[in-house]
Amino acid sequence: MSTIKSLTKAEEQVMQSLWALEKAFLRELVDAQPNPKPHQNTVATILKILIEKEFVGIEVFGRMHQYYPLISKEAYSKATMKNMVKSYFEGSFSNVVSFMVKENNLSVEDLELLLRELKKQGK
Repeated sequence: MSTIKSLTKAEEQVMQSLWALEKAFLRELVDAQPNPKPHQNTVATILKILIEKEFVGIEVFGRMHQYYPLISKEAYSKATMKNMVKSYFEGSFSNVVSFMVKENNLSVEDLELLLRELKKQGK
C-alpha cells in the first residue's frame, strides 16, 4: 500500500476500537464504541468502507465475520502527522514546534527534554 488514505471521524473511532481489541466480531466492535452507541448496521457499513480502504481484513467463521486491522495504529498516526504537517505547516516540523510553543502547549522544559531524547536516539 503506497499511501495511507485518510479516515473520517466515525471510521477512525471504529479503527481505534479494533486496534485496542486486535481482532473482533461486529457485536464486540459495537460494544466498544462510546455512548451513545451507534446502531450495528452503522458499524457494519463503516467496516465495509474500512475493508475497501484496505484498513481492515476479514476472517469468516460460518456466518460470523471477525475483523482485524491491516494497518497498525503507529503507521496510521505517522502518516496522519506527516499529512497534517504538510497541509498546515508548509511541511516543516519546526513550524509545528513553533506553533505549539506559541500556543503554550509546549514549554521550554518540554523542548529541552525532547532535545535530550533526540540526542540520545541519535547516538
